[in-house]
Amino acid sequence: MTDSDLIVMAAPNGARKTKLDHPNLPITPDEIAAEAKRCAAAGAAVVHIHVRDEAGGHSLDPGRYREAIAAIRDLAGDRVIVQITSEAMDQYTPDEQIATIKAVKPEAASIALREICPSPDDEAVAFAFFRWMKDEGVWPQFILYDAADTERFKAMMNAAHIPFAHPYCLYVLGRYTPGQISAPADLDPFLAAMADAPPHRWAVCAFGRGEAACVKQALLRGGDIRVGFENNMMMPDGQVANTTSELVGLAREAGLATGRRRLDAAAVRAKTSDWIG
Repeated sequence: MTDSDLIVMAAPNGARKTKLDHPNLPITPDEIAAEAKRCAAAGAAVVHIHVRDEAGGHSLDPGRYREAIAAIRDLAGDRVIVQITSEAMDQYTPDEQIATIKAVKPEAASIALREICPSPDDEAVAFAFFRWMKDEGVWPQFILYDAADTERFKAMMNAAHIPFAHPYCLYVLGRYTPGQISAPADLDPFLAAMADAPPHRWAVCAFGRGEAACVKQALLRGGDIRVGFENNMMMPDGQVANTTSELVGLAREAGLATGRRRLDAAAVRAKTSDWIG
């Protein structure tokens, strides 16, 4: 499903990077909230957040998520949709990922298909969880890492195991590897695999300096975009960005240049009930 409307998402921190990677990487709830507010002002309708434990490591602790969400609401109000992650990072089982989302019951959540449902033995639990998300009005984004993930997700849609009217996918163009630079052609296998899929919405994220070119390709082909320090800290000219909000501003401008109509958080909320179904 292509759409002239555009959703710009910000991913300001991720699970791996630290202040050593960039001094402005937001880690604490107050830092995350301040960056979420800047990203909303720059054009992001959704902010995708990770939280950390006391040592700075990846965490799915529900209390930490609630604290970060409360800080964002205090500072930015409802001007941005907060999407939490269930990323496993080889630390959390599918059951633990599901338990976090159920405990927090956020407005939106991203779930990696291969992590929430790593094998056929996990499918019954995952499918029941997807129905819970639908019933509770939690807007999911399904993270797909390659064409094999995409084919598997399409099969689930065709079998009616994905119960949403317009499922939302994030195509990850590349890998978390040192020096990774994504390329626009990385999008082709995803779109080819999903060409005959049921109605759905999709977005991309990309790594390194190639992010801007991948953003443009997604915009031209009808997708949404996610930018930010989780995957990339570089401006198109090779300079290091000061904040994720700078990258959001560039993405917003690129959307305008390609004739896409950017949706703010209120406009996205008005559509999500139809997308959830």
